[in-house]
Amino acid sequence: MTYNIKCFLFRLMLLTLFLCGCSDKKKAASKHKYTNDLINETSPYLLQHAHNPVDWKAWSQETLDLAKKENKLMVISVGYAACHWCHVMEEESFQNDSVAAIMNSKFINIKIDREERPDIDQVYMHAVQLLTGSGGWPLNCIALPDGRPIFGGTYFEKEPWIKILKDLSELYETNPDKAIAYADQLTEGIKESDLITVNRNPSDFQNSVLVDAVDTWKENFDIIDGGEKGAPKFPLPNNLNFLLRYAVQNKDTVVENHVENTLVKMAYGGIYDHIGGGFSRYSVDAKWHIPHFEKMLYDNAQLVSVYSEKYLTHKNKLFKQVVFETLACLERDFFDGKQAFYSALDADSYTEKGALEEGAYYVWGKEALKQHLEGDFEAFKVYYNINETGAWENNNYVLYRNKTHAEVASLTGLTEDELEAKLTTWKQVLLEVRDNRKPPRTDNKALTGWNALTLKAYTDAYRSFQDPNHLKMAVKIGDFIIDIQKQEGGGLNRVYINNESSINAFAEDYALTIQALIGLYEVSLDEKWLTEAKQLMDYTLTHFYDDASGMFYFTSDLDATLITRKMETVDGVLPSSNAVLAHNLFALSLYYHEDTYSEKANQMLHNISNDVLLSPSGYSKWLGLMQNFTKPFYEVAVSGDNAKQKISALQQYYLPNVIYAGARSESELPLLENKYVDNQTYIFVCKKGSCKAPQTEVEKAIQLILTD
Repeated sequence: MTYNIKCFLFRLMLLTLFLCGCSDKKKAASKHKYTNDLINETSPYLLQHAHNPVDWKAWSQETLDLAKKENKLMVISVGYAACHWCHVMEEESFQNDSVAAIMNSKFINIKIDREERPDIDQVYMHAVQLLTGSGGWPLNCIALPDGRPIFGGTYFEKEPWIKILKDLSELYETNPDKAIAYADQLTEGIKESDLITVNRNPSDFQNSVLVDAVDTWKENFDIIDGGEKGAPKFPLPNNLNFLLRYAVQNKDTVVENHVENTLVKMAYGGIYDHIGGGFSRYSVDAKWHIPHFEKMLYDNAQLVSVYSEKYLTHKNKLFKQVVFETLACLERDFFDGKQAFYSALDADSYTEKGALEEGAYYVWGKEALKQHLEGDFEAFKVYYNINETGAWENNNYVLYRNKTHAEVASLTGLTEDELEAKLTTWKQVLLEVRDNRKPPRTDNKALTGWNALTLKAYTDAYRSFQDPNHLKMAVKIGDFIIDIQKQEGGGLNRVYINNESSINAFAEDYALTIQALIGLYEVSLDEKWLTEAKQLMDYTLTHFYDDASGMFYFTSDLDATLITRKMETVDGVLPSSNAVLAHNLFALSLYYHEDTYSEKANQMLHNISNDVLLSPSGYSKWLGLMQNFTKPFYEVAVSGDNAKQKISALQQYYLPNVIYAGARSESELPLLENKYVDNQTYIFVCKKGSCKAPQTEVEKAIQLILTD
């Protein structure tokens, strides 16, 4: 067979496969009354709306140009796949033919997955916050054809939404100048909200000022149920992480007890999945009982880190249980089977009768529990409050603890060992039952930054528990990010789905990845991870750093420009990208003796120090950095054949003010240079490169840190 014939047949095969693919798409689309442009997207959230009668389009230059060409207002609707109220608004409004008719005739309609495009979400969320004083999802903005918002809000019921659509379209048709004036004012407000005042006269940070800030914060502690006062209640792992560090370094037992109580009450609450492990995003009540049932990767990863670190202070075995069960949940429900973790599990799932309801997968009826647990039901009922305390709605129960093992053992006549054995059996039995239910939908896109948080979760768990599987999983995720998500030019992509990597990454992804790779180096002592971290830091400085303000933009200078280029400084459930990058600069300055890194981190903290101290709960990651400057901070370098073992032993202590470096032989890493001695393993405790006399025993090295 000649070469040309082979080429012809190969092309014919490709054409046949393409036509089959097109045919399959047409067949799939033909099953639905409506199909819009979102059918061509990969985001699970966008695909959820692909058969709405609304003529949704994805965010693209083509879509923006269409709005300008037709001179139409845009509906910019932002959400995510696991969002319950996004589903509600879709069902009430976006699946309604009458609503769709108005939207299609008067607007260009754009759907956005906030997890894929947090940059767009940030811009329009700021608009909604300026207009309403609050925000959330679904996020719905009306914008001019050039993208500037004129109105926004979150969830709207159908009739108010119809009125908004009619009023704003009429306003733009009859009085466009007024609509443009609204947009001018709102856009200016969005831009001003990100202005950073450069502190040209920085002074040394004082621990006493930080203590005052935390004392103010204490006033909002919920001393009964943990967390902060009121409802709904979010875990906020950043805050817990900082408060734990602050408590230990400042010997503040009130704060440490608050952290302990919060972690216990969360683990007891319905926000924790007692059967399958893992946490829901938040609870709707003040005692962590009734969750908003979606499970997010970023929550669970960060909470694994917090529980792992807190375990080191008092070895509470409940916290170890939570870590292992939560990681089991991630590996069972989020892991793609190779090396990446999916983003979320939906809040909604199907009942036995086929109705889609929030939490249906997780709740239990009393009769079903009696059937599956048989003679153990009475003890189970006491342990998990199958009574008025644990009741939810529709005669269902959300499992909820409010007693210790000792208290339950006393009430049931069991020993604690017998109770713990029964618990293991109960969980196995009910997990098998639950596995036969229709599970919640999975948002199967993998995000670089959230996978980096998961990498950090595994390294933190490995520090505390020395389980080799934890390190193995951490390395897998590290390989995924570097081998698959890293671009040829040194940058990162944000999204991985259907074996494709896409969307230029944001500062969040770089910050969290650098942080995670530093942590992976500290437990593995494989310098390639630290080298990758430094290379990504230098890339971030090149493409995100603003010389004028000394801060980092959220988007790269290689990205298309939105109506403003924002800087993220406030810590929420996720730490702000600027705060994490400042931490990374601080750590890398010590590893590589790069003073310019440290100077940048210092300047960043000074730029927002007033905000940090006025509103500490919104800047907890920054407060951790401030502790680096107000309390002693150490570099611990271990050189010699037993470096890995000694660093593992050191990491069994809770030492938040330490970075670790280690090598079994000579190393060119500046922190390790000239520290290797044949046939010896020495521990060097240093501050800013100045080291105390080397030690051979871990306990003596620890004393040098604790008694300073």
